[in-house]
Amino acid sequence: MSSDGAYSVGVASERAYPSPLAVWGWLVALLLAGVLASHLPLGKSAVLLLIFAIATAKATLVALYYMHLRFERGVIYAMALVPLALVVVLTLLLLPDFVFHHHH
Repeated sequence: MSSDGAYSVGVASERAYPSPLAVWGWLVALLLAGVLASHLPLGKSAVLLLIFAIATAKATLVALYYMHLRFERGVIYAMALVPLALVVVLTLLLLPDFVFHHHH
């Protein structure tokens, strides 16, 4: 009886799952947006910030849909957040080297 309930939940989540082709289309569109962003008449910092924001959106799409994190339980999110937190901490620790580095 419980297996029937689990099956019906699985079928419902399958219907809510977007087409991999649609996700791929968004990834291609974001790729093009990132390439076009490099040609915008903005400052270097603004362009880099925009490109990193687009890259974050692409990484989120890949994690949610191709790695199926959107349909997993909370433990999976916790396991995914540990490496993300490590990246943030290491980036913040290295930021002073990039900001205050002077070329001689």
